[in-house]
Amino acid sequence: MIRANGLTKKYGDKTVVDDLSFEVKPGTVTGFLGPNGAGKSTTMRMLLGLDAPTRGTATLGGRAYAGHTAPLTEVGALLEARSVHPGRSARNHLISLALTHGIPGSRVDHVLDLAGITEVAGKRVKGFSLGMGQRLGIAAALLGDPATVILDEPVNGLDPEGVLWIRNLLKSLAAQGRTVLVSSHLMSEMALTADHLVIIGRGKLLADTTVDSFVREAGAGAVKVVTPSATELAALLAGPSVTVTSESPGTLDVRGTDAEQIGRTAAAHGIPLYELTPRAASLEQAFMDLTRDSVEYNTTVISETSVKGHAA
Repeated sequence: MIRANGLTKKYGDKTVVDDLSFEVKPGTVTGFLGPNGAGKSTTMRMLLGLDAPTRGTATLGGRAYAGHTAPLTEVGALLEARSVHPGRSARNHLISLALTHGIPGSRVDHVLDLAGITEVAGKRVKGFSLGMGQRLGIAAALLGDPATVILDEPVNGLDPEGVLWIRNLLKSLAAQGRTVLVSSHLMSEMALTADHLVIIGRGKLLADTTVDSFVREAGAGAVKVVTPSATELAALLAGPSVTVTSESPGTLDVRGTDAEQIGRTAAAHGIPLYELTPRAASLEQAFMDLTRDSVEYNTTVISETSVKGHAA
């Protein structure tokens, strides 16, 4: 189990992680989510003893990382896939790690095969693509057959086959009773992979719940409306708790009300509807709604019209 208790990290006057407490239990894949600048990487570094917290404690399997006599056999981590000597081959990199813990060479061969990089095991790491580097980093994280696995953005640089491999790997590790904490900006992938979520924003805990509960509590999602009177209907529906957007002419995306109310409003004003389709809330939309006030940089949605106008 991973346990963070009141973790706080300050750099001068800036608080990056603010009194953060959560638990990651064995047998589940826990997604660690947050906008850029939320403090995810700093938190992971504190969990692994790479950064000292200003206040609070972090334990993995009941001990601080430094308290484990053979940490690779207790905790496997990938924070930076490129933290490998570029002149070493993949196999030699893993062998050097294995020798520090008395891990047999057979285990090196096993994780090379597990990561799908046996064929390039003799090549120097400096020639690896980002995806191959990620696979090597994951192989290193699993080298000691650890009970706890912490991975920061493991799907970066992976092709679709690699993303599927990661998804199945994480699920299988959790099914074996291991504790799995993984960060990612790919909400669609987290929706398919994670069982539980820990979401932070500006260093504070925003949510600690299951994926299903989080999406369900986010609301009914959106309603797709297709009508030749989109502008008129949008004006009638818009309000303090209702947002209406349009991705294409004649099509509305309505949030904050349901299909029944939209249908009644359209009927009352003689507006024809060609389509009225409720769409379930997605993890991505629920995450965006929760973290809207916690993003480090606010961006403006760019429409096709604005792009063409700028080009002109």
